[in-house]
Amino acid sequence: MSKVDRRILKSQEAIKKAVIELMSEKSFDSITIQDISDRADVHRATIYLHYTDKFDLLDKLIEERINEMREMNEYVCEMDWREANLVYFEYFERNYLFFSTMLASKGAPSFRTRFLEFLIEEYKAEVDVNEEKNHGLNEEIMGCFMGTAFVGIVEWWISKGMPYSPEVMASQVGILLERVV
Repeated sequence: MSKVDRRILKSQEAIKKAVIELMSEKSFDSITIQDISDRADVHRATIYLHYTDKFDLLDKLIEERINEMREMNEYVCEMDWREANLVYFEYFERNYLFFSTMLASKGAPSFRTRFLEFLIEEYKAEVDVNEEKNHGLNEEIMGCFMGTAFVGIVEWWISKGMPYSPEVMASQVGILLERVV
C-alpha cells in the first residue's frame, strides 16, 4: 500500500473540518465551494481534486464516520452493552461538532438515515428471537426499535449539550438495551 502524502491528508482534513464548521453556522444549501475553500485555506481546485462537488464531499464525510463506527463495532461486539456503549459515547463526545451538526442540520438528513440503517444492521446480529423473553417478536422490528431508540438518545444527549458523562450514558443505555435483548 502506497503512502499518502501528508500534505494531501492535511488538505483533506482541513476541507472536512471546514464543511462541518460551516454547516454548524448555516444551511448546507447556502454553503458554496468558495466558502469551504476560504475556511479551509485551500484553493477551490484542491477541493475539486478530491471531490466532485459539495454533495460528494458531504457523502464521503458521512461514509467515513459510518465506516469508523463499523470498525469500532468489530471489536466492541465482544463486550457487554455498557462497555460497548462507552466506546461509542466517548467517540460521540470526541466528535461532538460532527454529530451535533449532522444530527441537527436540515441540510444533512441523509446522515441520520445512514446512521439509523447502520445501527439496525448491527443490532440484527445481536437480537436473539429464540430467547424466552423475545418469543414471538420479529427480528426486524426489534432491530428497528433498538436502532431508533439509540439514535434518539444520541440526538437528545448531543442537543442538550451532553449533560451526562459518556460513562453515565453508556451505563444507562446499556441497562436499557440489556432489558430489550
